[in-house]
Amino acid sequence: MKKEILILFGNRIRELRILNKWSQEDLAELTGFHRTYIGMIERAERNPSLVNIEVFAESFKVTISELFQF
Repeated sequence: MKKEILILFGNRIRELRILNKWSQEDLAELTGFHRTYIGMIERAERNPSLVNIEVFAESFKVTISELFQF
C-alpha cells in the first residue's frame, strides 16, 4: 500500500518529536515549516519532499537513514 510509508514516516516524526519533548509548534519553529504542515505529516496527509525530509533529519540531529528506522 502506497500510504503505508507515509503512516510510518508520520509516526516516526511524532515519536522523535515526543522524545525531544517538543510540541508541534516547537518543531515548526525549528524546521521553518508551518505547524499545520507538521500535523499533516504526522497524520500521513502529506507526502514530504526529499528536501523537507532532510530538514526534519537535521532538526532531530539524526541522519536521513536514522529518520527512516521505523
